[in-house]
Formats: sequence, structure tokens, C-alpha cells
Amino acid sequence: MKKHLPSLGPFVLGAACLLALTGCEEPETILAGKRENLRAEQSDSSLVVRDPFAPNLSAPVSVGPEQANTAWLQRHNSPKTRIQHPAFSGAIVPVWSADIGSGDSRYGRITSEPVVYNGKVFTLDSEARVSATSTSGSAVWSVSLVPERDAGRDATGGGLAASEGVIFVTSGFGTVTALEAETGDQLWQQKLQASGTGLPTVRDGIVYLVAGDATAWALSAQSGRVLWQLGSTADKNNILGGAAPAVSDSLVVFSFGSNELQAAFKQGGLRVWDTVISGQRRGYTRSRISDITGDPVISGGRIFAGTQSGRMVALEADSGARLWTAEEGPMSPAWVVGGAVFLVSDGNELVRLDADTGERVWGTKLPFFTKDRPKRQNTVFAHYGPVLAGGRLYVTSSDGLIRAFDPTNGVLLQTGEIPGGATTSPVFADGMMFVVSGKGQLFAFR
Repeated sequence: MKKHLPSLGPFVLGAACLLALTGCEEPETILAGKRENLRAEQSDSSLVVRDPFAPNLSAPVSVGPEQANTAWLQRHNSPKTRIQHPAFSGAIVPVWSADIGSGDSRYGRITSEPVVYNGKVFTLDSEARVSATSTSGSAVWSVSLVPERDAGRDATGGGLAASEGVIFVTSGFGTVTALEAETGDQLWQQKLQASGTGLPTVRDGIVYLVAGDATAWALSAQSGRVLWQLGSTADKNNILGGAAPAVSDSLVVFSFGSNELQAAFKQGGLRVWDTVISGQRRGYTRSRISDITGDPVISGGRIFAGTQSGRMVALEADSGARLWTAEEGPMSPAWVVGGAVFLVSDGNELVRLDADTGERVWGTKLPFFTKDRPKRQNTVFAHYGPVLAGGRLYVTSSDGLIRAFDPTNGVLLQTGEIPGGATTSPVFADGMMFVVSGKGQLFAFR
């Protein structure tokens, strides 16, 4: 009996065709040159690459004499209102505490540090309540800026600035409000058509701010009238609370949620230059959010700013030209003094950089995860600052401690306790430190 084998005709034909096509193929051309990674970041000649094995250095820093200031009017990023080296004894002894309203919760956060003006400390809680407390700890007045048809939990964020007897308040409810500093009476209110979580800056009768992380506003400090606006690229993923604009004698520098910086003439609003802070720290999921958390700081003709995704830049103030880029992301505005740049980084380190080159001088680790177990590492401690006072760098933290460091080498010198943990950077006036806790309390230390 014969066995019938399957036909091999189709397979033979297919193999023959494959051999024919192979024979007709042209030789592969190998191009000369270096092979680059397609997924690598765009090259940046100004990037200062950090050496992870470089040791910490000890280097002197000229901080200048202490200043006996009586006021702290707004964020320290503008030269005219910045106290370069406020006086403080360094004892961190608690003097008094006062309730200011609602603290941090699942519904809202306190995003503004206090301002000190005319013997009063002004605060903004997480539900748009502004309070005035005397520097001796007694309540003076308190005003809610929540609209009539809304509840306090419906919006959060905002900031404070003081000038010429007026307290200017931005609010997550989309308004800028001017309050009389002595009484809390409302002088005017301007609607922003977007969330007003960005901190305000006041200079020469103009209030500057960024609303909705995408629109820069310039308002008359006297009436609230809109003087001019600038737009930016919209971005949906941002950190709560916006950076305060920085103002020099001629320019105002805005930062936006799209990691863009814009400089404009402060009077007419004509844009002078703009740039983007690109790049991110690898290995951190949150570094994909490129919001500018290190407010632009103007110092010595330069601008220092950074993102929470792991980049810090130094720019020429007049042109926006990049001087250097460091692989550190400031979580608050840096403190620039004596050729040094001090910052709390996105990696929870207190870091000192060289102001001229961006090179790292030293770094001191701060507490990172709230729980040490690997499967529980989903929440990190927040650290605010640093602020230089009394010859030391002060960092306030959500873990309930205030820490003082040596600016020459980053060594921890002293700690103090703040019940409930800090939720703002410290401010200094009248020889005292003022900090707001996560529970909605204002603390004074001497």
C-alpha cells in the first residue's frame, strides 16, 4: 500500500522567492558618526552635571550684617522688599500661638506664609480667611473672602502682600482683594476669571500676579483696575499655589505652570524675553509635573528659578540668556546671598550651589518618606525655606521640627518644635520668627 506524502510545491516556491529577494537586496549602508539615544534629553550646554560621589565642602559665605527689620511685606524674591539678613537670636523659644482659621485638610491647603506690617502679622488660612494678629499675639481682626453662594471648602490657595497701608489677597475663588490693614475693611475686589492661587507682588503702585497658572495680571494697587495682561501656554497638571512674580527697577518676571518664564517691562507690559525650564530628575514619577515651584529670585542682575521636577537655572535678567542649569529642583524660592544659592530640593535635601557656576558645594539630607517601610513609601515630608536669619539657615518642616543649619557646611546646629508641623516658610520681623502650622495656628518664636 502506497503512502501519499504532502505536496512540497508551495514551500519550495516560497523558499525560492525568498532567496531571489535576498539576492536582489542592496548592501546596507552604515553611516559614520556617534550613535545617540533617541530618548535622551536634548543637550544643554549650560547643564552642570552633578557628581553623586562628590564630597560635601565647607566654604565661607559673606552674609553681611544682620538687619533689625520690623516688616516682612511679601515673598523675598524681589530686591526692593527683600530683607537680606534679618536679625534673630537663634534660640527658637516659643513665645505665643494664635488660631488663624482652617488648617490643612483633604479639602484645602494653606499656601501663603505670613506677612508682617505695622505691628501686625497677617495670615491666610485654607478657606480664604484673612486674619490680623498683633506681634504680641492678640487678635485684631478677621475677614472671610468666601463668596456668598459658596462654602469655604469649595476653593483653596492664595497669597498675601502688603504695601502702603493695604493688604492684597489672592484667592482660589478667583479674586484679588484689597483690605485696609488697620481694620480689614474691603477697598476693592477684582475678578480674575480663573483661580487666583498665585502669590501677589506689589511694587510702585502695581499688583502683579499669575491667575490660573497661565495668565499674568498687572492691576492698579489703588483701584484694582486692569492695566495689562500676558498669556502663556495652558497646563493642566500643576502644584497648588503659584509662584510670586519678581520685580526689579525695570522688569517683572512671571512664572507659569507650563514651566515658562516671561519678563516684561513692568509699566507697559511689553514682553522682553521668555524661556522654558526643561528637563527632569529621572526615577521620580512626580518629576513629570514641571511646575515652577522655585519662584524667580532677582539678585545681582541675575534671575534664579527652578521646577519641582529637578531643574534650577540662572539667567541674565536683562536678556534671559541661560548662564547655567543645575540638576536640583527648588521647592520654594531659593535664598541667594554672598555668591551662594541655598534651596530645599525636590530630593528633600538642603543644598548649597555656587551662584556663578551652579556647581554643588554641599547637600544635607532632610527626612523623606513619612513611613520607612518600602510598601508604605507613598507620602513624603514637606520642607519649607530656607531663610537666612541670625547667621543661620532655617527650614521648617511638616514633621514638626524647625531646623537651623550652618550656611558654610550644611551642618545641623539646632532644632525646635512646632506642634502640628509647619505648612509655610518662616518669616522674621522684630527679632521674632513667625510660622503657620498645618493645624491653622500662627506660632511666634524668639
